[in-house]
Amino acid sequence: MRYIISNASVFDGTGAAPAPATVVVKGERIAEVLPGSAWPAASEAGDRVIDGNGGTLMPGLIESHAHLTWPSSIEKIYHQFVLPPEEMKVAAWRNARVLLDSGFTSAYSAGALGETIEVELRTEIAAGRTPGPRLKASTIERSPQSAGVDTGDVQHGRGAAAMRAFIAHCRQLGIDSVKLLISGEDALLPGSSQHILYSEEELAAAAEAAHAAGLWIAAHTQAAEAIKRAVRIGVRILYHCSYADAEALDLLEANKDRLFVAPAIGVIVATLEAAPPPHIDMRSMKEMAKPVIENTRRLIPELKRRGVRVLPGGDYGFPFNPNGTNARDLQHFVELYGYTPGEALMAATKLGGELLGMGHELGLVKPGYLADLLLIDGDPTRDVRLLQERARISMIMQGGRLHKAPQRISAAA
Repeated sequence: MRYIISNASVFDGTGAAPAPATVVVKGERIAEVLPGSAWPAASEAGDRVIDGNGGTLMPGLIESHAHLTWPSSIEKIYHQFVLPPEEMKVAAWRNARVLLDSGFTSAYSAGALGETIEVELRTEIAAGRTPGPRLKASTIERSPQSAGVDTGDVQHGRGAAAMRAFIAHCRQLGIDSVKLLISGEDALLPGSSQHILYSEEELAAAAEAAHAAGLWIAAHTQAAEAIKRAVRIGVRILYHCSYADAEALDLLEANKDRLFVAPAIGVIVATLEAAPPPHIDMRSMKEMAKPVIENTRRLIPELKRRGVRVLPGGDYGFPFNPNGTNARDLQHFVELYGYTPGEALMAATKLGGELLGMGHELGLVKPGYLADLLLIDGDPTRDVRLLQERARISMIMQGGRLHKAPQRISAAA
């Protein structure tokens, strides 16, 4: 069976302006993209026609900084962060579905609150047993002990041997990406963004073992030195980069063809906007967020100018920044970083596909690519805020399967 999607303008993910086209989907992939109102040369039994109703057809969004086990979503807010295992599983499965309902058909994990929960979730999604984005799974974010050497503790031990043991453990778990906290975080401990948590020897050992095992490394990097160490060991994606100096910028540019940066601006804006109840004191977090906003307003446009691939994805999952509001990052890229709506959309589609190692088949509306497609009521290349309105997403297709069916679908005449 084929789906023939007509009467829509196509934003193909490259950043080009939308143009009228007819898109033919067969199986899990895009078979044809025909200009204007052109129609397939021959009909096939079971053809179904989807009327785009003058909307915009675009690639599915890709979340580059997913925390599906961080419990809060637009459907259920948790005021505790760590849940009992069974409740954590319920929340993670819900968050996966919420993310897909919001138009995110793929996601790259930036860390989990359990060792194997994302591996199980990834398997269930891939098998079609639960809805969610195609997922690059991670495990618990690794931070080291404050003192001691070669303790043998897989999650927190110090020394090169402990790092190699951690990577071997991750490989056994079946994850895709290891998350290392190379610097601290001011929101948790004021001043710790400038603390370097791993030695160069430890990071080199982790990188060597990860590359040999076929695992990617994602890194939390706030301080300039943390950024430099991450780049030197071959990290795939660097999160935050809030305090990059000139040398760090040069290193990022020199390695732009193999790495990605995601500033995670969503959680920063949400922190400043948050109005917590009186018994929750966020004053320190709010103060720590202010310089990050100012720094990244200068840094991100400069990285973009240098050709570094910068991605949206903003630490969603807190009560004040719940899963399901992820598309706000696109608005932040436009309003804070000077991106055009089309550039922000390209970052969340084409560049996201490249992050997942699937740039040859994901993130574009192009023949041969996976049919991860959204049909939007309106034109998000004019107003990217449309993607925050789930009612405006009239169709969600993932791998040729309709997760959300449009109103106008019929058998071909």
